[in-house]
Amino acid sequence: MANELTESKKNMVSLISGNPLGDLIKPLSHEILLFGSYVAGTSHIEDQTIFDELKEGDKFTLRREPDNRFDENAIVVLDEKGRKLGYIPEKDNLVFARLMDAGKFLTAKMTEIDRRPPFVRISIDIYLVDF
Repeated sequence: MANELTESKKNMVSLISGNPLGDLIKPLSHEILLFGSYVAGTSHIEDQTIFDELKEGDKFTLRREPDNRFDENAIVVLDEKGRKLGYIPEKDNLVFARLMDAGKFLTAKMTEIDRRPPFVRISIDIYLVDF
């Protein structure tokens, strides 16, 4: 039936992205600062040169990785080009994973980067995008 209701597993942002409605709603959204943290696992990233391109204020995408064999609440941090930078630390990710699993859209913004080879410490603020 054409008029039946169906459940969607997509979050609100994915539903409005790429269509004119998304451009209308964008000004009505705002970011709510939830927590300050850092990106874990940066030393495990093969191409360390991606960290040279980062600067304070860069926005990052957060994506759930429920099939992660080490952490069922894993949240991967991606740069604007979709490259993996690391993860939200396991000690911080439980509440954020539950929010994301409930369909909430979270993002992060870099507040500081400290390059001390072989480690790169990226400090971030995590935001809830509210519509």
